Amino acid sequence: MIERRKTRQVAAGSVPIGGGAPIAVQSMLNKPAHDIEGNVEQAKTLEKAGCEIIRLSVPDKEAVKTLYAVKQSVSVPVVADIHFDYRLALESAAAGADKIRINPGNIGSDENVAAVARECKTRGIPIRIGVNSGSVEKHILKKHGGPTPEALVESALYHVSLLEKCDFYDIVLSMKSSDVVSTVRAYELASERCDYPLHIGVTEAGTERTGIIKSSAALGALLLEGIGDTIRISLTADPVNEVAAGIALLKSLGLRKQGVNIISCPTCGRTKIDLIKLANEIENRLSNLDKNISVAVMGCVVNGPGEASHADIGIAGGDGCAVIFKGGKVLKKVSEDNIIEELMAEIEKL
Repeated sequence: MIERRKTRQVAAGSVPIGGGAPIAVQSMLNKPAHDIEGNVEQAKTLEKAGCEIIRLSVPDKEAVKTLYAVKQSVSVPVVADIHFDYRLALESAAAGADKIRINPGNIGSDENVAAVARECKTRGIPIRIGVNSGSVEKHILKKHGGPTPEALVESALYHVSLLEKCDFYDIVLSMKSSDVVSTVRAYELASERCDYPLHIGVTEAGTERTGIIKSSAALGALLLEGIGDTIRISLTADPVNEVAAGIALLKSLGLRKQGVNIISCPTCGRTKIDLIKLANEIENRLSNLDKNISVAVMGCVVNGPGEASHADIGIAGGDGCAVIFKGGKVLKKVSEDNIIEELMAEIEKL
């Protein structure tokens, strides 16, 4: 059982963040900012895939219309990603944004910071401060000799101080590096120095394959320490894949119970059935099933039922056939052509 670090709680729309609330999976729209129809459709797809917080870029005033349209089209919270222009933060708040991602130190005068803090406080909108290795202030980089974990945290807490001066405390922090070890250490340091909820992730993690590996290494390490209140697995890929990977990571750590947990063996020379194809097909069929169960897909009848006896239901392949087992005991033998349908029928009974 993972003991999570205690953080204060804020709310992005209907989703609580921190304070022991379930860890939310976040992703970001990647359609052109002015493509209203494309962003709305992608947001709907992400919501259907299980995304719990959706972020989108607001680079100019025209993009606020996209934010508004997306907000009207989905029920999950929508985050406005703002860089430098405080007026866009004000307009995004007025358009219904559930959270604003902005760095107060980059938006000009103290009056600008105060205006954003005041608007967000009035509307009950939290602000996420997002620091990465490319956004650290020059004097902090010089002090630490580069974008070290210490530099990332110092930068983040500098931005926090600007909001605290405005009596604003509904803050979420992120300190992302493209380096796994630096990312982990930065969040560890931040967790020691403040109790603001943390959005964790590895920035610029890479393609789907590389990005999932890097993100799982960093986020897995942090989550096992109890650090992290929202997550994003950033990939150079379809955002839907980010959501699927994030959900799978939380499930693997026991931090999310909803949905099917697939257990499958890596195959060996005893396997006489196309287990790789079978496991993928079963995983696809069960991807949207809202049952908290474990399903095993094992390669041989000799060891499979025993090795996966902890699964709620499972199959073990034979020579042109398979057995369906439950609690380590064989229920029935089925032909290769009917394995999936027979398994689905048994799952329906659970």
